[in-house]
Amino acid sequence: MTQLSPLYEGKAKIIYATADPEILLAEFKDEATAFNAQKRGAIQNKGVMNCAIASHLFRYLAA
Repeated sequence: MTQLSPLYEGKAKIIYATADPEILLAEFKDEATAFNAQKRGAIQNKGVMNCAIASHLFRYLAA
């Protein structure tokens, strides 16, 4: 699948369009903020865990 331009970027993820208009690609970040973004940092594997949780929730909703 060919990755195209980003459609949205937030604190936790970047959403990309793909060549297939029915498919979006989500890249989850390891970045974290606290106290209304006054503290910033990275948490190792945070993006991996967020992706796993999102995948589980989407599978549950599809069922």
